[in-house]
Amino acid sequence: INAEYMGIVELACADGCAVSMKLLLVVLFSLIALSDARRHRRARAAPSPYRFSEEELQQTSHEDLVDILLHRNGIPAPETPEEPAIAAAADNYPPIWPYPAKFSNGTASVTVNPTGFKFTAPESDRDLRAAFERFERLFFPHRAAAGGTISAVQVTVSAFNVQLQLGIDESYTLDVPMQGPIRISAGTVYGAYHALQTLSQLIVFNFDTQLYTIALAPWHIEDRPRFTHREVLLDSSRHFEPVQTIMNLIDSLTYAKVNVIHWHIVDSQSFPFDSPSYPLLGKMGSWSAQERYTIFDVQDVVEYARERGVRIMIEIDNPGHAGSWCKGYPDVCPSVQCPEPLNPATNATFDLIDGLFRDFTGGARGGGVVFENLMHLGGDEVDTSCWSSTPAIAQWMKDNSLTPDLTYEYFVRRSQAIAHAQGRDVVGWEEIWNHFGTQLDKSTIIQQWLGGSTIAQNATAHGYRVLWSTDGVWYLDGLTTTWATMYSQEPCTGIPDNLCDMLVLGGGGEMWGETVDTSDIQQTIWPRLAAIAERLWSPRIVKDATAARMRMANFRCLLNRRGVAAAPVNNAVARSAPFGPGSCLFN
Repeated sequence: INAEYMGIVELACADGCAVSMKLLLVVLFSLIALSDARRHRRARAAPSPYRFSEEELQQTSHEDLVDILLHRNGIPAPETPEEPAIAAAADNYPPIWPYPAKFSNGTASVTVNPTGFKFTAPESDRDLRAAFERFERLFFPHRAAAGGTISAVQVTVSAFNVQLQLGIDESYTLDVPMQGPIRISAGTVYGAYHALQTLSQLIVFNFDTQLYTIALAPWHIEDRPRFTHREVLLDSSRHFEPVQTIMNLIDSLTYAKVNVIHWHIVDSQSFPFDSPSYPLLGKMGSWSAQERYTIFDVQDVVEYARERGVRIMIEIDNPGHAGSWCKGYPDVCPSVQCPEPLNPATNATFDLIDGLFRDFTGGARGGGVVFENLMHLGGDEVDTSCWSSTPAIAQWMKDNSLTPDLTYEYFVRRSQAIAHAQGRDVVGWEEIWNHFGTQLDKSTIIQQWLGGSTIAQNATAHGYRVLWSTDGVWYLDGLTTTWATMYSQEPCTGIPDNLCDMLVLGGGGEMWGETVDTSDIQQTIWPRLAAIAERLWSPRIVKDATAARMRMANFRCLLNRRGVAAAPVNNAVARSAPFGPGSCLFN
């Protein structure tokens, strides 16, 4: 091989090449050299078009030398693909997830000074000051030198010490000027948190200038959620989810303004809660001695969530999905062989339910370690055959002239009465509406979940409140359900606007835990939950998945940068790994 070609190989690999790459270059230049030799035999007087002068070798980059050689040999250089990040930036408008209710912006760019950046508030409390510390880390993830025209954000909150409950004011106004402080105003600290979250997405680090910038300034945003209840269901019975896993999940929820964890804390598979009133429930019913929550663990989770504007709605599913209760207290179940639904024929069952509820509620509205005024009692998938096949229960039903279906009604009503007496409004799966309809207390909230169901239309027509989380489209354990399918759903389909506004509280993504534990929970939830989050936050007209595609991709990258294991956006199967090298935007 011509020594000049070997010299180019050494130049191209000056910074190191894999052996396979070096061999490939040697083969390439061998072919060129052979071609050169043939041409020389045909026209020995003609100079070789493949040789470089000393000046060319000094002034041409290694990559360009290879391209020139290919071109001179009649081999076209590969087309340069469009830079994905540039295309993404062009389509990532507005660069906010979820899409704000109302906004305007300019065309300029302003810089933000991370050195000595100040959060100010005419009035503040411990929660707001703690939020300032959290958001400073989100605003400025990279160390950078001082520099920037904006160096403060001023936050005004109308009312402090407002308990976090369903319907809390989460609205805010955000103004990013060309100069001077950024201004935020909100009715509560929870609205202020959302405003700071939006601002954290607008502030972007420019690696070329080493400055923090806000593009398309000035910004004026007036934002509020369309629905007040935006949940993810967390199932800690099928697989135990440690406290730190739950806290990590809470952090991630705030990035998309999801404001509820529907904590399905116990089920037939395990009872991972150490009830102070009935300690054998957790001791005997958990997967193992270490896979349990103390009452203080629950309190810590609730407080961690409250500080970030996330409500915790506990679900104690009954009378079905309760087989794990029998391991510690067998009297509350029909039999060891037929453990559920719970035994309706003994007051011991309802005494246990009362004590268990009281562990969470403290017996008063807005009280207890879980101060949320909504309590989910399940009521779904109740197979009454164990009642009929257990002689003592069958005789009790006969003595009280009750059919199995009427016994189910008796149980649900009595369980709900216990919750009401402790100041809780009851949420139940749609089966309770199918069975009881308008006989339910008007405070009852119906959660639609069955595929193809029209419960939401039916219940709202009768004045009942509903949540929407239909299986097949908003169930996150459906691993082949894409984010685009989730994005295309509308909770108020077939419901008049006035009833939608008054009675559809929202809904969410349900993360049932059969195949989910700490190892894969984040990538199973994210980024698909973001699609649900935007449909529940943003105006109804924001519904085009194609238009949202690049914003979704950019939001997934943001989650990754913040340490959230969000899976690739366009996975055919959720939570699967990237199929090869590539950007977080497209792989």
